[in-house]
Amino acid sequence: MIILGLTGSIGMGKTTTAQMFREAGCPVFDADATVHKLYAKGGRAVPLIRAVFPDAVKEGAIDRKVLGAHMRADPLNLQVLESFIHPMVGQERTAFFEQAKADKSNIVVMDVPLLFETGGDSYVDKVIVVTAPADVQRERVLARPGMTEDLFETLLSRQIPDAEKRNRADFLIFTHKGLDAAREQVQDIINILKEDII
Repeated sequence: MIILGLTGSIGMGKTTTAQMFREAGCPVFDADATVHKLYAKGGRAVPLIRAVFPDAVKEGAIDRKVLGAHMRADPLNLQVLESFIHPMVGQERTAFFEQAKADKSNIVVMDVPLLFETGGDSYVDKVIVVTAPADVQRERVLARPGMTEDLFETLLSRQIPDAEKRNRADFLIFTHKGLDAAREQVQDIINILKEDII
């Protein structure tokens, strides 16, 4: 089984690309979606977060804005949160792999926004970086509700620059040429990898 790491800076089209891999028959583990599930009503992280940050729980689910304020208020809070969220995500990831093996999947995709930043690239066989020109990225991100220039710059500052990610990638997917072109690039990568499996 080939494990692909799918990553890309904010606004590059990673989420859409991950969906294209799903549609092509590759199971995708989405780290962000896993955290959302843990934070949702009935999620496994809710009781623990309630114990540490009780005001961050609203109607049985985590209020990410309140939780985010705690993270910004004291860097230690982030370490506390990560100390139990990361193992939970790890358990979900293990279950994902077990299911993929049971299904005899040849190619699986790990959708991880901060793949390089967290050292996750050392756990995958190949890395795909989703990319687009900087002006396209800026336009996409600033069109999001509540996004500002300052917030965009802050988010960018926490990520490895796109040029460096491209240099470290095994494959690139360019998303500024339209959905059909991106889908074709996804299929090309799958075809190349299937030759390796054979």
